[in-house]
Amino acid sequence: MTLGEPGGAGHRPALARLTGVEPAKFAAAHWGRAPLLTRSADPAGFTDLLSPAAVDELLSRRGLRTPFLRVAQQGKVLPAARFTGSGGAGAEISDQVVDEDVMRLYAGGATLVLQGLHRIWPALIDYTRVLGAELRRPLQVNAYLTPPASQGFSTHYDTHDVFVLQVDGTKRWRIHEPVLADPIENQPWGGRADEVAATAEGEPALDVVLEPGDALYLPRGWLHSAQAQGTRALHLTIGVRALTRYALVEELLAMAAQDARLRATLPFGVDVSDPDAIEPELTETVEALRDWLAGTSPAAVADRLTARDWPSARPEPVAPLAQLDFAAALSPQDTVKTRGGLRWRLIEDGTDHVVLRLTGRTLRFPAYCAAALRQALGGEPARVGDLLLDTDEDRLVLARRLLREALVVPA
Repeated sequence: MTLGEPGGAGHRPALARLTGVEPAKFAAAHWGRAPLLTRSADPAGFTDLLSPAAVDELLSRRGLRTPFLRVAQQGKVLPAARFTGSGGAGAEISDQVVDEDVMRLYAGGATLVLQGLHRIWPALIDYTRVLGAELRRPLQVNAYLTPPASQGFSTHYDTHDVFVLQVDGTKRWRIHEPVLADPIENQPWGGRADEVAATAEGEPALDVVLEPGDALYLPRGWLHSAQAQGTRALHLTIGVRALTRYALVEELLAMAAQDARLRATLPFGVDVSDPDAIEPELTETVEALRDWLAGTSPAAVADRLTARDWPSARPEPVAPLAQLDFAAALSPQDTVKTRGGLRWRLIEDGTDHVVLRLTGRTLRFPAYCAAALRQALGGEPARVGDLLLDTDEDRLVLARRLLREALVVPA
């Protein structure tokens, strides 16, 4: 079995840009454990990813729709009808962002939240793909534009880790320790609003003003609030979806449905309100579950986690027309490379075929293609005429299929 996933153990430039420390030190001292503030000597530090001019372009010229924009004021998210309307003649769209409405709300003190920028803004599409590959985690990117001396959201925590990148202006961040360590997605801060508010009244663990180019890492669960200072403030938040041990528990419980003992019906007429009546059933169930878990295959769990995790991250964009034109005119002299961020697993079982497992689909190839597949998908550019097959005809057939299946792209 050959596994092809993004990321590696070596140098990680996208992550290093946000942390200023070696990846091993970040992983040991901060990842999932403690905040990290990274100061920058370059005030233009993140304007290549997003700038105020880029925000203007997104709001006025890109036909933005909900939910790619949220507007918040005094801790509350405003109804989308306050800033969206018709897309105009022939568009048949009723939720397109209306730039003048957005401007009025922003001028009145509202915070603008541009969501899902990892899908719609080219520089962030490219950067988050590389960072996600280094972290081996799916990412999401939002931008927060806050008017001077304003605060869009009250103190809260997230159920995912975040990197905060200060782009323009300054923001004061007040960070408090968690009220719930390592919260999962079904444990949002709203269920502990009173405890969060009370903790926020106390002394913060970190009280800092982020300047342009500064970055802040916060593990999930850490309370935070941010207030713009004397001028408008723009920052990016990169959210890192957690993969937790509870995810393992969820998959194990789903797999446990295969065990007949665990599917057994409770005794006729059992009184579920009586602990004494439940006790022997609980004991037998725990024993059955323990027996079943002892025989669980790590490979089976890995397969389920793969199906759960891989769809959350997208590989690099493919230009459909250019891709198909290149495939049609392909020659042995052309060079291809693996589509960035592609996740794949090649399964060889000694039969006449090999199976290439991808996100949401599987492909079958003749067994003699295995070496050429590993070569083409191995991460380094490969000349079509050098693929490990016997004839140029076979090489072209394989390369065209890989191009049309969007597994490789022109190098």
